[in-house]
Amino acid sequence: MESRVHEAMHRLTAAEKRVARGLLANYPTIGFAPVAEFSRQSGASAATALRFVAQLGYGSYPEFQRALRQELEERVKSPLQRGLARPPAPGRDDQFLDRFFHQAVDNLHATARRIPSSEFEAVCARIADGKGACHLFGGRFTDAIAAYTEAHLRLIRPGVRRLDGRTSSRNDQLLDVKPGDTAIVFDVRRYDPQLVATAASLAARRVFVVLVTDAWISPVSRHAKIVLPCETGTDRTWDANLVLFGTMEALIARTTELCWASASNRMGLGEPT
Repeated sequence: MESRVHEAMHRLTAAEKRVARGLLANYPTIGFAPVAEFSRQSGASAATALRFVAQLGYGSYPEFQRALRQELEERVKSPLQRGLARPPAPGRDDQFLDRFFHQAVDNLHATARRIPSSEFEAVCARIADGKGACHLFGGRFTDAIAAYTEAHLRLIRPGVRRLDGRTSSRNDQLLDVKPGDTAIVFDVRRYDPQLVATAASLAARRVFVVLVTDAWISPVSRHAKIVLPCETGTDRTWDANLVLFGTMEALIARTTELCWASASNRMGLGEPT
């Protein structure tokens, strides 16, 4: 749903954008309110709220609310719950790897269609220009992606660092964050409240927050300037974060191209003699 809202922004009227921002600011709870309350809290008329719902592709407000409820159920499912819904098949399966890789390829293509090229290019250009620091951090499983991305970006531009996964250490690091810096946050279901709190703190400091997330969209999106939603679903116990890695490899490659003159010099200085 949140990805639909972001994708629809460019075609919404000014009044409909108020409804969209109202929904994103209080997602998803405001969407469960009656349409009159939803529109009032968004600063628009009920008719505008209904037009906004139609722009998202829903035939009615109840259909919109049903979609919200279904999404919320999916967002909070644990790997155990997903495994119980589709128990792993016992025994030998000679085609498992092939099918799994086909799913991964499908997810890559779906992500390429989902992420607007203008948003992707904007993130790469911002990192490539070298202005301000670039901070990266993630959650239990995604912090490894933050570390991988940091290791590459450090070689091509200065001021790149990964924020510590421990809240106390991360809070200390936030003391050095400045307005105009960039932060790349990685968060997938089940979403980490500490990441949301850190993103809110960064946004309050006027940091440009980029969210890399899954198709269900982390609540960090409320504080992000750009959202890069990746397809991670596998219809199995575990979601697959391969597409998040792929998206970051694309970002690393494109950013390197955009700042090649300075990046190549920096990389040369880092070569062992």
